[in-house]
Amino acid sequence: MVTVRPFKGLRPRKELAARVAAPPYDVLSSEEAREMAKNNPYSFLHVNKPEIDLEPGIDLYDPRVYRKGAENLKRLIQEGVMVQDQEPRFYVYQQVMGRHRQVGLVACASVEEYEAGLIKKHEHTRPEKEDDRVRHIDHLNAQVGPVFLTYRAREEIDRLMEGIVAQEPEYDFTGEDGVRHTLWVVSHPELIARIQQAFCRVEALYVADGHHRSAAAMRVKRKRQAENPHHTGEEEYNYFLVVIFPHNQMQILDYNRVVRDLKGLKPTEFFEKLREKFLMEEQPPGQVYKPNKPHTFGMYVSGKWYKLTARRGTFDERDPVQRLDVSILQENILRPILGIQDPRKDKRIDFVGGIRGMQELQRRVDCGDWAVAFALYPTAIGDLMAIADAGKVMPPKSTWFEPKLKSGLVVHLLD
Repeated sequence: MVTVRPFKGLRPRKELAARVAAPPYDVLSSEEAREMAKNNPYSFLHVNKPEIDLEPGIDLYDPRVYRKGAENLKRLIQEGVMVQDQEPRFYVYQQVMGRHRQVGLVACASVEEYEAGLIKKHEHTRPEKEDDRVRHIDHLNAQVGPVFLTYRAREEIDRLMEGIVAQEPEYDFTGEDGVRHTLWVVSHPELIARIQQAFCRVEALYVADGHHRSAAAMRVKRKRQAENPHHTGEEEYNYFLVVIFPHNQMQILDYNRVVRDLKGLKPTEFFEKLREKFLMEEQPPGQVYKPNKPHTFGMYVSGKWYKLTARRGTFDERDPVQRLDVSILQENILRPILGIQDPRKDKRIDFVGGIRGMQELQRRVDCGDWAVAFALYPTAIGDLMAIADAGKVMPPKSTWFEPKLKSGLVVHLLD
């Protein structure tokens, strides 16, 4: 049984929604965010990337950054740019990216259910990033970036969502990313109750993206509970901001890799080692190889593309983690041949989201800064759920979800 809770969302005025809405805090550098927001005082980047309003080069974890974020959120409220709903609401958020469409519920999820494992995770978190999100929530007294959740699709929920999106939306705009963003406000008590009842029959929710935000929400809840002698469990800090999409509407793109050098190997020596674990096929001149099924890889090196196919016995097909293509690449090439022991920390590897296309991989190698690029087939949502169900952890940078959720469309205040 899963709990979803309506809340009094803090939202932009209708005519300002497109100017307020901003990319998530972790997909832009400070320089990119500063450039994007420089002529837009309403941009939510002033709240979720507040270093852009301080001196360039400031430490992102400097206390002044968090204070500036709180100050900027307060300014948006005082100027009437953002207004809080007077009664608890649900919100329905639709994104259309090319031919892809996904419709999710904006709600609050239970921190207690996260702690109990009803909201399942599949990644380790890094302490410094958790600490950052805890400080951000505490200073703003708000959760401003929704956690991206999924669940095994249910027809009754689909019907409820489709009924809502047939109505007139509150916001409807196309962002700088080319994605159409549409949001509906659900205010009718009977419909709110029906949505809650339908989610009661969902067995579990899964964190798709936002592991640090959800872990931070848990830490803030524990801290505030310890400080509150009159804690009841109904306080807003017991819940965290989420957008929940059915699994069959999730779009995962490839998450590719580039490596700086061949660890002293000549290309012929590198190829000889590869052939021990992979079938290797050189592609015709000028032809890119983009993997079209699991356990195949594109490789670009020395101006040529190759198709790699993992040989049988090079991975455990029964293990949900070991059979992932990111694991096959790591355990058969990156670690033993190229010496990438910890991809989280090694500066010789970088990760390129599939949204940037195969041309970005080729460009990076051709410019001379990187020696080899690997293109992967996207991780399946079923694999993510199977790993979470088994209580296991995916390798880093296994999934790249598109489209990205906008920040600033609905904010959850903690009092």
